[in-house]
Amino acid sequence: MKRVTAQWVRKAEADYALAKLAHKAKPPFYDSICFHCQQSAEKFLKALLQESGQVTPRTHNLVELLNRLVSADASLGTLRVGLKSLTQYAVDYRYPGFSANARKAQAALRWAERLRRECRLHLGLSAEPRRPRRKPP
Repeated sequence: MKRVTAQWVRKAEADYALAKLAHKAKPPFYDSICFHCQQSAEKFLKALLQESGQVTPRTHNLVELLNRLVSADASLGTLRVGLKSLTQYAVDYRYPGFSANARKAQAALRWAERLRRECRLHLGLSAEPRRPRRKPP
């Protein structure tokens, strides 16, 4: 795996972890869950683009990123509906006037999990990364 690809994957995993933490909060941070799910998906798609030697454009539009990948791997096309849904959380939900709810956050988590699994497999990584062992204090 290319070094830059691995950097994209690390950033994607960090956003995914933040979405999961925001979901565990009492009460959950629905807007943050949706935003970080979108960010994770965006970075995983950019990791795939990077690894395949394609340009990684500066865009938050997940469908646009997917379209660049589908030409080489049509199996990724099954993610289109979810990516269209996640794209809306890139910008608007960070500002007043837009609010996510439990249903939207749950759907965002499901799509982010599915995309994460697919991208990791396409990159030759295990579906679930191993957690680093903690050193005893």
